[in-house]
Amino acid sequence: MPAAAAARLTSRFALADEAATARLGAALGQAIEALTEAIRRGGLVIGLSGELGSGKTALVRAVLRRLGVTGTVKSPSFSLLELYTVSRLNFYHLDFYRFLKPSDFSTSGFRDLFTPGSVCAIEWPEQAHEPGFSVDLQIGMQIADSGRIAKFDALTQIGQECLQETNGAWQTSQDAAC
Repeated sequence: MPAAAAARLTSRFALADEAATARLGAALGQAIEALTEAIRRGGLVIGLSGELGSGKTALVRAVLRRLGVTGTVKSPSFSLLELYTVSRLNFYHLDFYRFLKPSDFSTSGFRDLFTPGSVCAIEWPEQAHEPGFSVDLQIGMQIADSGRIAKFDALTQIGQECLQETNGAWQTSQDAAC
């Protein structure tokens, strides 16, 4: 899936607790809903980086809850892939943590999932060593003294649109939480 060039846009979110992480995930889910037609035309790749326990799966779980998934949302650490159908999109939650050599991604067959109509949320995207592999929205999760910090970097046009929508939904959720 070719990524269109865009000005880089960055946002940071201070997440004091698990509820704040869930609100941020819901904001991202709302952004995905708003961009469904654009995603159907070109797809969306979200990279999730951060140490173990930093909240990557918790964020994806909250996104999926916002998108209407009511069943179990588990980490793909052992299965490598969990598939969810949300609205008219395929949502693939992948984990590349166990990829050890450059050829692991290229021989996995996962490249075939990166298509129009798909959201690919990838934990440990840096483990995919393949030329041309890119993400639209890179999310870095960090554990901080006061909770967690999520840094979103929009790397493409669709990523930028997604981050702008997320920012708006986050602000609304923050206003409602006060």
